[in-house]
Formats: sequence, structure tokens, C-alpha cells
Amino acid sequence: MRALELWGGHEQTVNRVGGTFHDQTVRSGHEHRIEDLERFAALGIKALRYPVLWERVAPEAPDRLAWQWTDLRLARIRTLGMRPIAGLLHHGSGPRYVSLIDPDFPELFAGYARAVAERYPWVDDWTPVNEPLTTARFSALYGHWYPHAADERLFWTALVNQIDGVSRAMAEIRAVNSQARLVQTEDLGRCYATRAVAHQAEFDNTRRWMTWDLLAGRVTPEHPLWRRLSDFGLGDRLRALADAPCPPDVVGVNHYLTSDRLLDHRIHRYPPHRVGGNAFMAYADVEAVRCALPAPGGLEGALEAAWARYRLPLAVTESHNGCTREEQARWVREAWETAARLRVRGVEVQAVTAWALLGTFDWNSLLTRPLGHYEVGAFDVRAPEPRPTGLAAELARIGTGRGEPHPATEGPGWWRRDIRLEFQPVFRTVETPEPRAEWRAPAGPGRPLLITGATGTLGKALARACEWRGIAYRLTGRQELDLADEGAIGRVLDESGAWGLVNAAGWVRVDEAEREAKACMAANVGGAARLARACRDRGLPFAGFSSDLVFDGRLRRPYVESDPPAPLSVYGASKARAEREILELGGRPLMIRTAAFFSPYDPYNFAAHLVRALIAGEPFEAAADLVVSPTYVPDLADMTLDLLIDGETGLRHLTNPGALSWAEFARHIATALNLDADLVRNRHSGEFDWPARRPKHAPLATERGEIMPALDGAVARYAAIVAEAEFAPEAEALAEGGGPLKPARRQRPRVS
Repeated sequence: MRALELWGGHEQTVNRVGGTFHDQTVRSGHEHRIEDLERFAALGIKALRYPVLWERVAPEAPDRLAWQWTDLRLARIRTLGMRPIAGLLHHGSGPRYVSLIDPDFPELFAGYARAVAERYPWVDDWTPVNEPLTTARFSALYGHWYPHAADERLFWTALVNQIDGVSRAMAEIRAVNSQARLVQTEDLGRCYATRAVAHQAEFDNTRRWMTWDLLAGRVTPEHPLWRRLSDFGLGDRLRALADAPCPPDVVGVNHYLTSDRLLDHRIHRYPPHRVGGNAFMAYADVEAVRCALPAPGGLEGALEAAWARYRLPLAVTESHNGCTREEQARWVREAWETAARLRVRGVEVQAVTAWALLGTFDWNSLLTRPLGHYEVGAFDVRAPEPRPTGLAAELARIGTGRGEPHPATEGPGWWRRDIRLEFQPVFRTVETPEPRAEWRAPAGPGRPLLITGATGTLGKALARACEWRGIAYRLTGRQELDLADEGAIGRVLDESGAWGLVNAAGWVRVDEAEREAKACMAANVGGAARLARACRDRGLPFAGFSSDLVFDGRLRRPYVESDPPAPLSVYGASKARAEREILELGGRPLMIRTAAFFSPYDPYNFAAHLVRALIAGEPFEAAADLVVSPTYVPDLADMTLDLLIDGETGLRHLTNPGALSWAEFARHIATALNLDADLVRNRHSGEFDWPARRPKHAPLATERGEIMPALDGAVARYAAIVAEAEFAPEAEALAEGGGPLKPARRQRPRVS
């Protein structure tokens, strides 16, 4: 058995919705960035799934083919020592002159495959059609993609057309290159169910194999689904496929955290959007990982089942988790370790594929709406140039065999922790034989992240984020860590074995700083610089926070990182000086400018005072002439941790994108909570008699790539948590200021 390889690929779907084609290669910017291939090769990738897509090469007519883009890139891939795995159709229905349900689809597709093979006779590995079964479901059964059918006969027609197309395509390719290998991909999971829905699960678990069964010539009269397809008029075509099988050379398993499903007839347990059904009954269809006990078989179960069924070489051909950075690294590492473990047991797993190297766009809507929802990959393409993330570092470690995992990634993934259970647990029957799951949790807590500011909003938020994300941390206060004592700082860093430090401590009372300038400077400059210097001397990353108050507000446009500070207050001056001194120290510092905090877990911020006033029916005064960029603190904490794990340094602006006056922000929150926005009173900032001057117009933007979620979504999430707490029985006490906002459950991890 040859060595386990790391393969890769960027998300390359071209799908059609109505008359519009959505091209992920264009949306990621790879269309105009051939240098991405050098980035991929540097990770140690041996083979690259790459688009030579029908819709892109021959969009107008079968005999009008545009090769230049592909010529340049396949040649570069070859020069870089990677093997291309050529994909000809990726969740598409073909160019405008054809569709998946057209009778001439297989012949036209095979003709295109022949043209590609003749152009690139040296390419050995081919995936003519990615995930035929999944594509047929979304295009002809559920109606999401063109031709937007919702008919079982057309679904099976679309699938058989694709399989026939693959078989004919490989015949044409092998007529040019007899060594050509078929790497046939398909999403593979298992469907679990309560007893009342067992019939549907049995059907789904048979149907999941149909891509490979059809290619391997297994759909004969003895197959459980032969009769069903024959009744739809496909019997002759099934016989033809069985008489001339085209089994894969590699069974490509695409497995996501959403691949294993659970069907439950007790629909009252689930939100309405999770409920579907068949012709006989309604049932909920949810991710098994969110409710099944014991946990579903996952990737290991899928690979073992595929090996037992076909005894053909396997590869994990898509491995992606659209979550926080450490969870992405944990997921791909677990896939790699699973493959290695199965190989020891004799299962021939050839490769694990790092999928979506450049991230994905709008898969949360199944590519039906171009809303701009982005999930980061190994590279973040929102930056001016693709920015390597912590996932890239993990892939390079796997691909090159050098280095150690980042300490923040060493814990178990969320799918291995109790937080995976989003719904009431469903105890499933363990079948015999059950796939052997030999995953072992890492032993003990890893090296911690040191966080200062134990009593502050941001320090608590960072600790809460670490807790939720399974990142070891140590939250320190003044008694444990005196920021005026450089020796004590060094001792705490050394004794804790911390891998990095986030400074969330400091002077925050803007107006009091005007009369206590020395104390403000000591905390925000002296203490912060000592922490940064200690980190520099130990080669550790350091993250600290600055403010929009470093600016004077005269630009009348959002400020970006390269704009020079011009503070109007002592507090602003302390933050500007801290930025300068810390960045000049060298090492690995990350300074984050932010603004206008709001959080459901802080009873003292602007939004909390607003909510209490409006619940009590009292007017609330807010400045209408000061424009800011509000920042949802849980988002700030998550993005700070992501950037720290990524190894980012320098100066960054992190606010939820937007520019509102304080009065406009107050009305936005009131509206989200269905409170009376008319109680918000516009006031001029001068009426508040603040000792410290504020900039009139200081919204923050970024020239380093916007990574914070949109403000509207942040306010909606804030409102959902506050509504759960504020309008509970203790709301009256809260309205009187008798307690903090009630902590509630944080949002679930982001999952692809």
C-alpha cells in the first residue's frame, strides 16, 4: 500500500439557478489568481482536484472550446509537482444547451470528455462528475438547482444520465490515455431513524450507494432498487450499465458533519424548518451528530462501510468544516488520523483531501441565493491577498510531516463534546456489525492561552469563547497578575506554559481619564507594553486592544488601519501610544482597534441601559451627532481567537461593519426587541457635559479584509439572547436594574 497522501481542492462548483450560473472559482477570486497554485503546493499537497468544467470551457456550443485559462493552470500544477484530478462537471447541469434530464446528455458529455483528454493526454486522474446522486437530488428531486424538477422519475433519470455520462466519458478518456483512473466522488453518510420512520431510513441507506453501484454494474434484478427504477422506465438503461460496468479505481468519499442524518417522527421536538416527510408521514430530518446517542459512525463508519461493500481503494475526497479555526484543524486532523488508523486495519485509504482551500460562498443556502455568506478555508480570500489561516498551518504540518499542532487545536472537536447535542437526545439501536470507532480524546488539558482582565466585559467574553471552543485558557485578575511587575508577568507566563497572551485589562473610564491621566497611561501603556515585551522575549504571540478614540473624526469617512491617529482625549492618547510602543517592540504583536461594545452578558454597556429603560417605559437619551461602528463582543472574542490562531500580527480593525449614530443604534436595538423606539430621544453630544472630547465621525473599516459578521445579524443574535433573558419572570427585577442580563446559551458552532 503506497503512502497516505494529502490531496486538495478549492470549492469549484458551477451550479445553475434559473438562468444564472454561480461559479465558485470566480467568487473566490481564483479565476484571476494563478499564484494560488503555489500556495496550495506549499502545503505538501500531492494531487489537486481541479476544474476543467464543461460550463466554463464550452459554454455556448459543443464545438466552441476556450482552453487558455485551463492550459495555463494545468501546466502550472504539473510544474509544481502536483497531479491534477480533472473535474468536468461539479454540481452543474451542463452548459445552456443541455440539462441533466436531456436524453442526449450522456453523448454530449462524453464528447466533451474526449476533447479534454485529447487536450491533456498526460492527465491520469479524472472525476468526470462530482457527486452524481447529490446533484440529481438537488436538481431534480428537491428543485433547488436547474432544471428545478421535483419528480422522482426525473431524479432517477438525472442520476442515470450522469452515470451513463461518466461511463461513456471514461471510455473516451481511456481511448486517449489507457492509464486513466476514475476517482468517483459522492457524499456518504448513514441515515438513522426512530422506529416509526425506519422504512425511510432503510430506503435512504440503500439509495446512498447508487452512484457507485450503478458504475460497478451492481444494479441488476437482484438489487433492492431495480424494480423501482424499472417502473420508471429505466430498465433497459440499467441493463446496459450492468453489461458494461465502469467501476471506480478510487471510491471518493465526501463526508461532512451533516452527512449522517437522523429521522424522527416526533416532530414536536424540532423547529418547523427541520420538518419534512414522505407520502406517508411527516418527520424531522436533522444532523445525527446533534441528537444521536451513541454518536453516529462518522467518517470512520462511512469509510469502513464503503470498503466492506466494494473492496476498492478509497480516498476522503472532501474534508471541510465551516467552523472556528481550531475546529477546522481538529476536523482535518481527525480525518487524517482516521485514514491512517484504517490503513493499519487493512483498509486501503489512499488520501485525505483538504477541500475548499479558498473557502466557500453561500453553501448555507445550498447555493440558491448569492448572499455573500463566506466560510473560511485554508486561505481567507477576503484579504487583499489570500491570507493563510491556522488550517493552512495544520495542513502544511500534515502534508510535509514537519512541526507540531497549534496548542489551541489540541482538544477534541465539538462533535466529540457534550455541546454537540442541540436537540433532545435520541437513543438509537446499535446495529451489528457496528463500525469500530477507535477515536481517543487527547490526554489532559493542553497549554493554555493567558487572558488578562478577569473582571471586564472583554476578558470574560474571551474566556467564555475559549470554554465553548474547547481551548485551554487561564483568566487572570489584578491579584494574580500585577501588570506593573515585569518579573511577575514573566513568572506567570513561564509557570503556566502559556502559548500566547491576550490583554483585555486596562483603563476603560474615558471621562475619568481626563483627571487621572497618569493612572490611565500607566495601565493602558505601561502595563500593556510590559505584557507585550514579555511575550516578545519568549517568542509568544500577543494580542491587545485599542479604540476608535485614537481618531479625531475629521475625515468624514470610515477610518482604516493606515490612517494616522489624532486623539482628542487622554484615553485616546493612551491607546494610540500603546499601539505605537507595542508594535515597535517587534515579536508577534496583534493590536486590534474596536469600538462601541454591546453584549447580552454585560449589564453595564450602552445597550443594556437602553433595554432596561425601554422595558420600564422610560425615555432614553442618546447622542445623534456621534457616529460609531458598534461591536458585538462575542463576535469580537471569536475573531480575536481566530486571528491569534492564524498567527496574524500588526494592526487590525474589528467592528461589525456599519456606521450609526448612538441614537440610530439605540433604535436599531429597540426595533429588534420589539420595544418602543420612539422612546429614544436624539441629543447633541454637548448636552451630556462629558469631560472627554469624542470624535464626531469615527466609524471603523478595514483594508485587511472584513472578517466580522454584519451588524444586522449581530443585533439579531443579541436580541434573541436578551429576549430570552429579559422577558423571563425576572424581567421586572432587571428593568429596575436589580441584576445583570441573564446569561443564555451561546449560538451553536458554525457547521458546513
